[in-house]
Amino acid sequence: MRWQGQRQSDNVEDLRGEGSSGGGRGIGLPIGRGGLGVGTIVVALVASYVLGVNPLTVLSMLSGGGPVQTQSPSRPAQAPGGQVSGKDDPQKAFVATVLADTEDVWRAQFQQAGREYEDPRLVLFRGATQTACGQGESAMGPFYCPADHKVYIDLDFYDTLRDRLGAPGDFAQAYVIAHEVGHHVQNLLGTSAKMEQARGRVSQAQYNAMSVRLELQADCFAGVWAHHAERSRQILEQGDIEEAMNAAAQIGDDTLQKKSQGRVVPESFTHGSSEQRVRWFKRGFESGDTAQCNTFTKQPV
Repeated sequence: MRWQGQRQSDNVEDLRGEGSSGGGRGIGLPIGRGGLGVGTIVVALVASYVLGVNPLTVLSMLSGGGPVQTQSPSRPAQAPGGQVSGKDDPQKAFVATVLADTEDVWRAQFQQAGREYEDPRLVLFRGATQTACGQGESAMGPFYCPADHKVYIDLDFYDTLRDRLGAPGDFAQAYVIAHEVGHHVQNLLGTSAKMEQARGRVSQAQYNAMSVRLELQADCFAGVWAHHAERSRQILEQGDIEEAMNAAAQIGDDTLQKKSQGRVVPESFTHGSSEQRVRWFKRGFESGDTAQCNTFTKQPV
């Protein structure tokens, strides 16, 4: 990915020096609420297997309790490619550059639709941090909080993405950010609020199915970003799109469940299968059209 020398966003908050501890889970494992159903337990087991997290930590979070405190190792931040960052922190520069690129793309997309885009803020933290959505923890992976319009990332997740999830590459990392920014776009468009309103009025299985559609749309929006970023700034190098599609595949619900328990439980899916995630990212990238990302009217399967 050609990112060096590009504009960096000013909307990055670096809280990594605060030094807190915690547990959690990853990008393919959404924060949930309510009772501990079968799907919730599956999520906890997947987090435990894939991310090395105590499943009791996840169960506590999902049931509305406080986090189970675990020691989070502290180490220097690393830039894409593995080198230890120096004074200028190349990894932070990478994240700020990708965020700036999403700002440029979505500002233009909203302007074309006669709307004004509100930039999200991206928070770098290590271990755990407080958010307007509750306690955020590093092993949750990157996540978006609609209540404060912020994306939260512990950059250690990129090591997990490469080493444990089998998705290396800087554009795989950029896809992760673009997916979370996709949730911000959904929040601005009112889609997230409609989802929240449906909570409690539908069964858990129905809500899971709605969650899948929400996540697949965020994947499609990530593809839309990649389309316009390449068209405007020629950011892509050989193999970049394959990196993003591989990342999408590695965090599909079916792939994670096979790794953790050797079987797939479709009714517990909350993010979509590997094939679905790849297909919707590809749909957004090939079309560059947000109208093609309406997973709520198009069959995601």
